[in-house]
Amino acid sequence: MANTSATGGYLVPGGSSAPEEDQDLEDILQGMVSGISGIPGSMVRPRWQSLPPKQPEPSVNWCAIGVQETKTVANPAIDHNSSGDGNDQYQMHEGLTLLATFYGPNSQRYASIMRDGIFIPQNAEAIKAKGMAFVSASSIRPVPELVNQQWIRRYDLFIEMRRKVTRVYPVLNILSAPVTIVD
Repeated sequence: MANTSATGGYLVPGGSSAPEEDQDLEDILQGMVSGISGIPGSMVRPRWQSLPPKQPEPSVNWCAIGVQETKTVANPAIDHNSSGDGNDQYQMHEGLTLLATFYGPNSQRYASIMRDGIFIPQNAEAIKAKGMAFVSASSIRPVPELVNQQWIRRYDLFIEMRRKVTRVYPVLNILSAPVTIVD
């Protein structure tokens, strides 16, 4: 059972205000990369999977994505909401670094389309609806891989994004406190 400020001890955030993380975040980013680059959604895959599928043939265009880093952008703000029993709302901005690795005969083209497309306002609006914003995109780096005595075309693109993280903690209102006045 979760604690509140009335019970003491550690507090765990509650409510539905938590940001998307893990699979939910990967789903958002997969949709973004697929939607902007034009690569079919089934061919934009999470970089780290417990049971990775077989890598597509060198003749197939596809992309592997994964958040490389999540960092604090600014100091958090904590505001008390006194409605109802009360709670503290924690807000902080964080930066996400997404690595999108493009494979296949047209991998450089898809990486370039992705890099350019993230700056189109309509694409920015789609990701903004998910509580995120684009910050920048890196240069496109060729990183060919030698697999089974065959060079595989590969291009890496880093995309910097920001989002506001809000969490609600059960810090209750102070209803009364014993007060002693001493002369």
